[in-house]
Amino acid sequence: MSTLMASVTLRTAFGKSFRGCGLDNDMFEDMIHRATVVLGNFTASDLFPYVGWIVDRLTGLHARLERSFHELDDFFQRVIDEHLNRTPQEGKRDIVDFLLSIEKGQSEFGEVQCTRDCTKAVLMDIFLAGVDTGAITLTWAMAELARNPRVMKKVQDEIRSCLKKGKVAEDDIHQLQYLRMVVKETLRLHPAVPLLLPRASMSQFKLDNYEVYPKQLIQVNVWAIGRDPNYWRNPEEFFPERFSDSSIDYKGQHFEFLPFGAGRRRCPGMYMAMSMVELTLANLLNCFAWELPNGMKETDIDMEEADGLTTYKKSALKLVPVTYKRP
Repeated sequence: MSTLMASVTLRTAFGKSFRGCGLDNDMFEDMIHRATVVLGNFTASDLFPYVGWIVDRLTGLHARLERSFHELDDFFQRVIDEHLNRTPQEGKRDIVDFLLSIEKGQSEFGEVQCTRDCTKAVLMDIFLAGVDTGAITLTWAMAELARNPRVMKKVQDEIRSCLKKGKVAEDDIHQLQYLRMVVKETLRLHPAVPLLLPRASMSQFKLDNYEVYPKQLIQVNVWAIGRDPNYWRNPEEFFPERFSDSSIDYKGQHFEFLPFGAGRRRCPGMYMAMSMVELTLANLLNCFAWELPNGMKETDIDMEEADGLTTYKKSALKLVPVTYKRP
């Protein structure tokens, strides 16, 4: 899943295929995994800014952070160097070209300033957010479908009845309402980022019985909100039909469902992420029948989550694809 999401993200953002990045699948997945794990680690510096760095150095966290970011920095520098050294192609500009034009002061946004470090930071945001979260959502969706054969059959029947031949295209997705419910239900139970990125309060205010002071660190636990029985009936059950007669959506207007956050600081890649996940999942379900390995039952699938910035499935999901042949 990570390789697939990487190919789409790299082609869109960096103008190249996954094979052109100088990384094999295992190296690439290891690099992404190390970065997200180390970013999600607890740091003593967050609680004790003046002395916490000593603890972080003693535990080795500081060294792991530096090693991971040097690795990412080298990768993005290679991408930037390739863009600087290649011959510009008329009409073929990607995000890297756009950021480099801002660096040189050649964009239409003349007042915007961008340094090389800023360019790399933007690329890192796109890269980590686009690759990791999409792969995680697809993995959890397939795991939940494998555990719920009724839902698997229903969504496959919908896809195959709407699509008479060929692969699912982006224009077909609007017809697949049950598929979209499946994705929503996956995001409710398994948001890729369980704690929204930290925010700092700008002024003092009171929330219920809690006093919040300026510059306090605030994190929203969307994982807990999505399983709150005050808002969701049978919250631990994977039941996509709960969205059939509901106006609740993921765009940030409904605070009981915030997989992408809300307001001006919500995820800027929300629509791209949903398009990638829905289209990929639709084709996986359309082209294959998915079976469990011999001797394995639905209840044997381990749904434990790993700790970190993102909610990885702790154990690998193993399913057997069988090519689907239309009758």
